[in-house]
Amino acid sequence: MSTNGPNFELPRNIDHYLSALSKLYANDGALKLQEIIVNSQIRVHEDWTDSTESWSNSNFGHALYLIIPESIYLRVVKDKDNIQDQIRSDINTLHNVKNEYVAAVFIEMKVTEDQEWRKKSGMLLRGKRVVVPEAVTRIWGQAGYKVFLSHKSEVKKEVATLREELQFYGISCFVAHENIHPTKEWQSEIENALDSMDTLVALLTEDFHDSLWTDQEVGFAFGRGVPIIPVKMGKDPYGFIGKFQALSCTWTNAANEIVKLLAKQEGMVDSFVEAVKDCANFDNANTLAQILPAINKLSPQQEKALVDAFNTNGQVSSSFGFNGGKPLHFGNGLLHHLKRLTGRNYIYSEPGSEISLAQ
Repeated sequence: MSTNGPNFELPRNIDHYLSALSKLYANDGALKLQEIIVNSQIRVHEDWTDSTESWSNSNFGHALYLIIPESIYLRVVKDKDNIQDQIRSDINTLHNVKNEYVAAVFIEMKVTEDQEWRKKSGMLLRGKRVVVPEAVTRIWGQAGYKVFLSHKSEVKKEVATLREELQFYGISCFVAHENIHPTKEWQSEIENALDSMDTLVALLTEDFHDSLWTDQEVGFAFGRGVPIIPVKMGKDPYGFIGKFQALSCTWTNAANEIVKLLAKQEGMVDSFVEAVKDCANFDNANTLAQILPAINKLSPQQEKALVDAFNTNGQVSSSFGFNGGKPLHFGNGLLHHLKRLTGRNYIYSEPGSEISLAQ
């Protein structure tokens, strides 16, 4: 309700009149109308103008919005116009506020989020589960290469740290005990993450196989055909992933080693370039530069984006890792890797400055 303009009485007391109207409908046996009134959320648009009404200028008409649950709305929607007119007429007959009236009643459906409506319909083709954009954003954020970290809960502290370390490289990780919102059905949210991930990393600790869920998560990824990285942390790969060579590492160097494998994926390169663009300091640039040798392909768009990220971020262009204008014997910097990946020669306009294609 508006707080500006005249101090209207009808909107201020609308709940009182709806209570009386509910009793009237109960006495008349109009249970469908009473159900709408009782279960509605109320909103009033004060001094609402409706040119179809022939009221004098001294009267003020308001619009009454009744927002009702979907189950009720679907039962009345085909007769909605008549029901709206009936409630409008009845409440105007009931109240005794002078110079004010309800000019219109609008019945609307309450908006609720149901991520499983496709499955519940019984019409969804097997293997065609759809994850809505809102769920993808809720789980993964706005950007980043999407990695599902499959793990036992006993190592959740180590996995939480790994997640933060991977984020540095432009990776968004799903960790079930951290990512699932308390109001979401947890199994459905895990399915959403599995259906929208880019890669699954299986953290094979000794008791990985003991979980009720880890094997299913790996099987889900195998069925979708997304890359799977088994990380040996006490247990060798088995089952579907037994044919994959495991990555042997410790929690200390896991992030760096995982990223080196992920760098083979085109989508990961995009995220890496964004991380270079946003790099905040010299030391971080040196750490990011360690990934350059692992990249084995650059598209023309990625080549341009990486060069632009270097040229516009002084923390990167002046770092030793990206070569910082130093001779190549100082380290295989960006110029070396651009040559390796594209066959094109880049040069510094002057030491430690921007790079461009050689003429």
